[in-house]
Amino acid sequence: MSLPRLPLTKALALLVQLGTERPCGIGEFPKAADGQAATFPYSVLYSLPGDFSGPALFDWHADASWTYQVTSVGARDDQVQWLADRVRSVLVERSDGEWRHPLEVPNMVVADRELTADVGTAPVDGSQGDIVSYVQRFTITVSPARSSS
Repeated sequence: MSLPRLPLTKALALLVQLGTERPCGIGEFPKAADGQAATFPYSVLYSLPGDFSGPALFDWHADASWTYQVTSVGARDDQVQWLADRVRSVLVERSDGEWRHPLEVPNMVVADRELTADVGTAPVDGSQGDIVSYVQRFTITVSPARSSS
């Protein structure tokens, strides 16, 4: 059995939301309390293909490197650059050899976090008005947590 991805995805979305102090959706735009789209700027976390290393895939002890895309969305270029700067800081900034923002995932140890692409801004012509997006990709490497027995 390989490590489950969903707990990491949820923990990552929560870290982005809390660390940036802006809404973050998983695979779709985040919604406000009234069910409408959250106000700009916000981010959307997408799961991308991952890599596995170590023992066979069915072995619980295999490491996993999962790639995620964080798309910052706003009405203006300065909004998305500001949010992308915060996302980058939250996910990969270190202080004294430690992550500035811990990523806690049940039954996993986060071994590495890497910014693998920083695509920048792109205008999007939307049916509800023009928006700007900023795409970043991060690879998170996890290992199974050792049980204390």
